[in-house]
Amino acid sequence: MSAEHFLIDNLLTQLPEIPPDSIVSRTFYSDDRLKAILFGFAAGQELSEHTAARPAILHFLQGQARLTLGDHQTSAAPGAWVHMQPHLPHSIYAETAVVMLLIMV
Repeated sequence: MSAEHFLIDNLLTQLPEIPPDSIVSRTFYSDDRLKAILFGFAAGQELSEHTAARPAILHFLQGQARLTLGDHQTSAAPGAWVHMQPHLPHSIYAETAVVMLLIMV
């Protein structure tokens, strides 16, 4: 890392192995403007409905998830990208093992 940039060659190497029946997370970057957290969900795990005080971006990297955004339910697969306004109720259910990047701005 330098004062000019922050580089990770492969985000997936930042996440430990995902034990069965668990959710793991790792904050790998944080400054006064954003926070980046990598999540790993074992199949069948869920982040129940909650809100965030800041705008957030979800980027799904691996696996299949059921995503609820307010009253809207959708599927999320690798490559899915979501921008959420603050205070939007949302939840994530991992149908398979899932890796997701959360960026809070």
